[in-house]
Amino acid sequence: MTVRKSLVAAGGLRTATLRTGLQWDEPNGWAPLQLVAIAPLAANGEPALARDIADRWLGTVGAAYAETDKVLEKYNVEQRTPGGGGEYPVQDDLGWTNGVTSAILDQYPELSPK
Repeated sequence: MTVRKSLVAAGGLRTATLRTGLQWDEPNGWAPLQLVAIAPLAANGEPALARDIADRWLGTVGAAYAETDKVLEKYNVEQRTPGGGGEYPVQDDLGWTNGVTSAILDQYPELSPK
């Protein structure tokens, strides 16, 4: 199993490859996971993959923001829409999504949420 083959979706990294309906599983992606993956990929011979994941994630945040006027805690990275599943509604204006998005924009200033 490779990162690109199994975890990279249209809107960033899937948290898991299992589809259970739970919030931590496919098709959801979470901001901290994106950042935790991007940094080591960029530093260890996979800068193009790191940039690609960053671009996909920013696109997802931007697309969902255009739809909802909110920055959310999790996203469906297959459809680039708000995430779902779990035991409570999707939270908005979550600090880690704001912080990760800001950190990615600092690392890749040529990219933008779109």
